[in-house]
Amino acid sequence: MKKYFLTGLVTLLPLAVTFWIVVFLIDFLTKPFTGLVVSFFTSFSTFAIHVPEQAARTISQIVILISLFFFTLFLGFVARRFFFNQLLHLGDRFLYKIPLVNKIYKTSKDIVRSLFGTKKTSFKQVVLLPFPYKKAYCIGLISTESPTTCSAAVGNPMLSVFIPTTPNPMTGYLVMCRKEDLIFLSMKSEEAFKYIVSCGVIQPQQVEKRGAL
Repeated sequence: MKKYFLTGLVTLLPLAVTFWIVVFLIDFLTKPFTGLVVSFFTSFSTFAIHVPEQAARTISQIVILISLFFFTLFLGFVARRFFFNQLLHLGDRFLYKIPLVNKIYKTSKDIVRSLFGTKKTSFKQVVLLPFPYKKAYCIGLISTESPTTCSAAVGNPMLSVFIPTTPNPMTGYLVMCRKEDLIFLSMKSEEAFKYIVSCGVIQPQQVEKRGAL
């Protein structure tokens, strides 16, 4: 009985997690517009009579997702073809002058560019480092060089390392280490995340030292 239950759990859990993430993203993208679109559809008497409320909400979400997709394509086309970047720069300058908003906007923009930029190099190198104490090791991913102020304060160049938590790698710790204190691994970042999410059950193909970047 236990064996069958575990087999069923292993089969069902990835599907449940995938479904939860997809539902969360759909709600996140459509929630600001759902009420407006539902009100527009229900303003037609025929639609309001024959379509249940939940079905109307689902149809509205589909319409919103399709609209967002085509709007994003259109925005990218305009940005590349018609010098829309100049307008974006003007918008940036305007937002940078608004107190509090400028901090949030600049931080969000930097994070998005670092995650989705074409020249992304962060989180490519997997390392072992002593954490949370000297004789224990954990897997981390190098994000970038540490701020100059931090390196100057300790009198040694430092690297910023992100340590994901298990089983949710979206949270974790950011630590700064000397390069000589890190063990560089021949492991892809995807393999490291699989190992962390599975609580160590899914083993990477190989874990061995290699030269630092």
